[in-house]
Amino acid sequence: MAGIRVGGVLFALLAGLWGDGVCAATPGDKPNVLVIVADDLNDWVGCLGGHPQAKTPNIDRLARSGVLFTNAHCPAPSCNPSRSAIFSGVPPYRSGLYNNAQKLRDVIPRAELLPRHFSRNGYWSAGSGKLLHYVIDPQSWDDYFPEKSKDDPFPRTFDPPNRPVGLPVGGPWQYRETDWAALDVTDEQHGGDWLVTKWIGEQLRHPHDKPFFLACGIYKPHEPWFVPKEYFEPFPLETIQVGPGYKAEDLDDVPAAGQKLARNRYFEHIQKQGQWKQGVQAYLAAIHFADAMVGRVLDALEKSPHRDNTIVVLISDHGWHLGEKEHWQKYTGWRLCTRVPLIVRVPKGAAGLPEGTAAGDICDRAVSLTDVFRTLTDLCGLPASGNKDAAERSLVPLLRNPKGTWPHAAITQLQTPDAYSVSRDSWRYIHYANGEEELYDIAADPHEWTNLLHRDGTAEHKARAAELRALAPADAAPVADIPLASLPALDWHPADGGATPPSKPDGNPFDVTFVNSREQSVELFWIAPDGSSKSYGAIAAAKIIRQQTRPGAVWEIRAESGARLGSFVIGDRAAKAVIPDSEGTRPRGTGLGPAPTSG
Repeated sequence: MAGIRVGGVLFALLAGLWGDGVCAATPGDKPNVLVIVADDLNDWVGCLGGHPQAKTPNIDRLARSGVLFTNAHCPAPSCNPSRSAIFSGVPPYRSGLYNNAQKLRDVIPRAELLPRHFSRNGYWSAGSGKLLHYVIDPQSWDDYFPEKSKDDPFPRTFDPPNRPVGLPVGGPWQYRETDWAALDVTDEQHGGDWLVTKWIGEQLRHPHDKPFFLACGIYKPHEPWFVPKEYFEPFPLETIQVGPGYKAEDLDDVPAAGQKLARNRYFEHIQKQGQWKQGVQAYLAAIHFADAMVGRVLDALEKSPHRDNTIVVLISDHGWHLGEKEHWQKYTGWRLCTRVPLIVRVPKGAAGLPEGTAAGDICDRAVSLTDVFRTLTDLCGLPASGNKDAAERSLVPLLRNPKGTWPHAAITQLQTPDAYSVSRDSWRYIHYANGEEELYDIAADPHEWTNLLHRDGTAEHKARAAELRALAPADAAPVADIPLASLPALDWHPADGGATPPSKPDGNPFDVTFVNSREQSVELFWIAPDGSSKSYGAIAAAKIIRQQTRPGAVWEIRAESGARLGSFVIGDRAAKAVIPDSEGTRPRGTGLGPAPTSG
């Protein structure tokens, strides 16, 4: 039969000869791979039924054409550890990468990520948008948009000139991007994800002389929820329903550690501002926008020469709370935060699944996104990851038989090694660092309203909890330290002769590292809300100390003589406070090891 070879695939010139139009790869050909990653997308997707008003026709049509996993869970409920685990195959409890303040290459400097693994095995690897945590990791890609050398994954994106727009800032504890608005712009004027999907579509339309690994990072529905107004229109405010998982007094049977994690002040602030329904509306609009961007990519693939020989995977990095458990944001071990979309479509002829996936299959086994790496290498007939401690499970058996036996659990790691959730079949177990626990029967209680371990629970439930606890990783890696060079720097405010402003502490504590770049000792003072000061001791010349503090706190630096030199105002996360040298021009390198804890 006459044909042309494009992207490592033989395509028939006479498509009608293939009967149903599905082109199987010839033996030895490698399938292409297209991975679509949405950001902060929970189960508010039509095919998952998380919210009755969600509009996701494009994600739903992808689900109808492949296998939908309805019980898939993220490796961690925050962007950095989850994405790092997905793209390296190494779960947080093995890498030591547990939070957003850490950096991928500080913790796992030699890990080979998915795109590089595919490139090394004969593929062309390219990506666009946010795939890792605010970096591109240029060494891992053959091509990228925006330009990979800049290591910034975000293209031009419209930003309203006057912020905040929808939600007033409640204090220094609040993430600035927690905001929303319907924008009077077109998709093209909005830029961002539209530009990402435009570039991805161009790569799909082009012929390639190698099979490709192509990854598309769609930033929405990540905050801020600024999207064109047409995506708000299907959700009139007066019709908005809060999440079906919300229940008043839902925390009454949750242990103290869970309550503390839940009540992070965002939901309380949003309620006080009368913005709860507006926030739900904006999240639904941002999901609708993200779905439209998914549709652009799927349409480009359908019109491309690679239509019938491309594996498609769609995932999100973690879920999101909008008032459930009195929480707003991510970071928790509850199902609304751990359960994510996972859809896999495999064409006929793939090395690891020659029959391909059956359209519309549904799998309800508890699986982890950490298994995506091994799944893709198996499907494409490539060697497994060589990364130390990479996950060894493949989802191919479930793609072949979604109802098949699956004896494994999905682990979602929280911020420390001994805080995690375990998902298996219809059971979910949460363990906190202080030993407190929760247990839920999802078949009877899908919204996790009844903690079966409250007041110790029954003997049966204690036994079930022990069974799930035994599935948690043994000897979990400790949280890897953040090198001083990787900490963001606070602004230095030189003394101007006036009084140093008082602290306005507001939020949870964390550590800030003070670096004395001077050749003389200095003294560290906390400025109290009433303007008084309290000494926290000296910082010797060219030395560093680590001090626990809170957002909005003000720390003053004084010379040995008692003269005020300047101050720092603490932001919303761990940072370094570099005290300039005596000329105030530049910090001197300390060349020191780990900082001692002080204060």
